[in-house]
Amino acid sequence: MKQARELLKKIYGYESFREGQEDVISAILEGKDCLVIMPTGGGKSICYQIPGLIFEGITLVISPLISLMKDQVDSLVDMGIPATLINSTVSATELNKRVTDIIKGKYKLVYVAPERLDSPLMMDIVHRCKISHIAIDEAHCVSQWGHDFRSAYLTIHEFICKIPIKPIVSAFTATATPHVKEDIILQIKLKDPKLFLYGYDRNNLQYYVLKGVNKKQFVLEYVTKNITESGIIYCSTRKETENVYELLIKKGVKAAVYHAGLTMNQRKTQQEQFLYDRASIIVATNAFGMGIDKSNVRYIIHYNMPENIEAYYQEAGRAGRDGEMSECILLFSPQDVQVRRYLIDQLEEKDSTYLSHRYEKLQQMTHYCHITTCLRKHILHYFGEEYPDHCGKCSNCSDEIIKEDVTIDAMKVISCVLRMKERFGVATVAEVLKGSNNKKVKQNRFEQLSTYGLLKTWSLSDIKDFISRLIADGYLIQSTDEYPILCVTHLGRAVIKKDVQVIHNQLKVREIAPADKLFERLRELRRRLASEAGLPPYTVFPDKSLREMCQFLPTYKAAMLKINGVGEVKYEKYGALFIDIIQGYMIEEGYENIMPLSL
Repeated sequence: MKQARELLKKIYGYESFREGQEDVISAILEGKDCLVIMPTGGGKSICYQIPGLIFEGITLVISPLISLMKDQVDSLVDMGIPATLINSTVSATELNKRVTDIIKGKYKLVYVAPERLDSPLMMDIVHRCKISHIAIDEAHCVSQWGHDFRSAYLTIHEFICKIPIKPIVSAFTATATPHVKEDIILQIKLKDPKLFLYGYDRNNLQYYVLKGVNKKQFVLEYVTKNITESGIIYCSTRKETENVYELLIKKGVKAAVYHAGLTMNQRKTQQEQFLYDRASIIVATNAFGMGIDKSNVRYIIHYNMPENIEAYYQEAGRAGRDGEMSECILLFSPQDVQVRRYLIDQLEEKDSTYLSHRYEKLQQMTHYCHITTCLRKHILHYFGEEYPDHCGKCSNCSDEIIKEDVTIDAMKVISCVLRMKERFGVATVAEVLKGSNNKKVKQNRFEQLSTYGLLKTWSLSDIKDFISRLIADGYLIQSTDEYPILCVTHLGRAVIKKDVQVIHNQLKVREIAPADKLFERLRELRRRLASEAGLPPYTVFPDKSLREMCQFLPTYKAAMLKINGVGEVKYEKYGALFIDIIQGYMIEEGYENIMPLSL
């Protein structure tokens, strides 16, 4: 492991391995097949990259997404690591050249899409190169029980069998239920694999579920407050995605949009706008994100509820990959469940067992949105882990959540629904509570009800939002007819009887990371250097490295090399430029005894 530690410091700029990395690397170097389940941001890539640099021959990295391959290869090359990729974006001429260079031993790490494994050029590599190690990223894609099944992953074992001398095989994922874990081992046929399970807890993430809020208003307020931070807003449909994107653009927000309805070139352009920090936000369906390696995403907003907890965990997990505090906010409304059920109903797959499995997972996701206990505990329990009852970092545990007693207003709404004989929808109930004089109200003589005008000081929009929250919390239920009507649940009747209080959670929107003058200057330098090199800014240095520079103010080489993420190669490329900014800041602020760069 001595060589592995030296590489970690020299190339990656870290003094020590994160939890689990050393054990995994050690097992791979000992020649053992491995299945590694490690949370997003836990540093999985180092676990196969360092063995790849040590082994004789090449390490093949099977990766599901073109964007992920390009980002990782660009980042590796920037660190001085000989790496390349083989996928559909590479021209035939360039592909032949790369294969020739691979055979000549020019590269140590070769990234390949699973769809290319059975190509003649890959067979040429198999028979003319020593393949010491195969690393399978996003290994859950091999399982039909997983949420990101890719049929091409089923060919991996067949490909491995064609390699003359069986390589070491390691499989990596951030999300795998016990069922999916077994399926990975079975489908890839790992030989007596060593299992590494490092837990699903991401303690730098804060989880919030907000029900019945005005989603557009919340998003605009939140994004405006955190305008300099990177974020992803997930929507369930293309139409919703476009609507939210247009909302942000009209307000002058630099946003990108991504969904399957765009052409490949359009998706590539939009994704790069986000990755290269030309757009601070990307609004997307779940078509975006798997394998996205952008480390400085500070927040994830789910504008709609995802279909299952695995998808939610993985999408929310794209925040805070650098370990910095980040927020994951789910904006729930009852319509989200109906949309998800509709999307499942439209699937071509009609196997009853499979569909039942999807509906069960949808129900589990819906339950997550309604629980009043710790959200982190619930997620971890779903994946088979135990956790204390209180995390202090979720909407059910956090002191930052304002708990508002709205029992009296809830009683007014519920009473109104009952007095209207549970025969009308949200709009009409809201009109009655507002005290409207429209035709429908007069025809039904609703102005004679005792609940007429009880919320006359509220706007109609606010009344409808409040009714939506009562539906979301289970006090009211909405029928699924073409013209949905409101009914009162047993829980709602308990409110009328004064047996139950109605408490609503409110999240006070604030800056995730307070402004810092030096940090902004370093970030601007990073952006400029990245633009000149054609790289995403976070690959130059992650936010965590910039924060450490702000904390320790390194002004000479030895001090800069102590910053996590600053290795020898990165220092030679960028070190002096960052030190120059730090020294200028220190002079401006009146610091004394500034050490010269030459030390």
